[in-house]
Amino acid sequence: MNYDDKLKYTLLPIIQKMGIRVGFHVSIAGGISNSVDNAKKLGCTAFQIFSRNPRGWAAKPLAPADVKLFREKLATSGIEKTSVIVHMPYLPNLSGPASEFYTKSVETLAGEMERCNALGIPYLVIHLGSHMGKGTKSGIDQLVNAINSARDKSKTKSEPVVLLENNAGTNNSVGGNFEELRLILDRLGSKGNGVCLDTCHLFASGYDLRTRDKVNETIEHFDKVVGIEQLQAIHLNDSKGTLKSNLDRHEHIGLGLIGSEGLAAFINHKEIKSLPIIMETPIDEKRENGQNLQVVLGFVK
Repeated sequence: MNYDDKLKYTLLPIIQKMGIRVGFHVSIAGGISNSVDNAKKLGCTAFQIFSRNPRGWAAKPLAPADVKLFREKLATSGIEKTSVIVHMPYLPNLSGPASEFYTKSVETLAGEMERCNALGIPYLVIHLGSHMGKGTKSGIDQLVNAINSARDKSKTKSEPVVLLENNAGTNNSVGGNFEELRLILDRLGSKGNGVCLDTCHLFASGYDLRTRDKVNETIEHFDKVVGIEQLQAIHLNDSKGTLKSNLDRHEHIGLGLIGSEGLAAFINHKEIKSLPIIMETPIDEKRENGQNLQVVLGFVK
């Protein structure tokens, strides 16, 4: 399948017939409704966005006309509503000690919940953050408090579903292993919460994904510890870092140290294939998004 301008708009129905929901993090430049157009141009059957500037605290209010247009475009796009995800901005640290920074982080989370509700987007992926040297227990306590407080502030009840993203196991981080994810979910309760697994982060934190057997072993371990029913979305990324390197550096699909064999086995696993799969691959001269999509489609059985 050649990925050229003539095929961009015809890929979506082809991919739908393949029975996979796959896509990219796409831009909202020029208005949040443009994200639907950007996703369709790439042939996405799933996509992820930031609902605002991800690198600042200030959030421009959503314009009612743009919200209406986003909902209208999505409804007629052929992309299922349950295949769309909002990602939290970069700055908040929801596991940090009590401070003005932590308070702003909770307020940002509450705001993102409200924006998801306004847009009708059912999933909000969050980075779990750092305990800043205060210990894992403190970090989990603060994270649970942040999510519960944000729910109260936003009055969104169980929507959107907050998806805990596993991290690469970097120093002082929270949620770098399945046991910690289970502890957090136990404290929060399963309703309105779930997990988004990032393959690069999995590999960097010590979960081997390089072969079919290792993929099966990792997913079985996740099911035993966390519960496969908690898994709601996937970030599909290869890794520039080695196994257990704790290096959060994404690589193009099949060009990193996980490799094609493992990533193909991962997306074809019966517990993964039906989930929305979002690529967060680099923007560089090696490949364009469309080429990564071609590679993934070539994996699908």
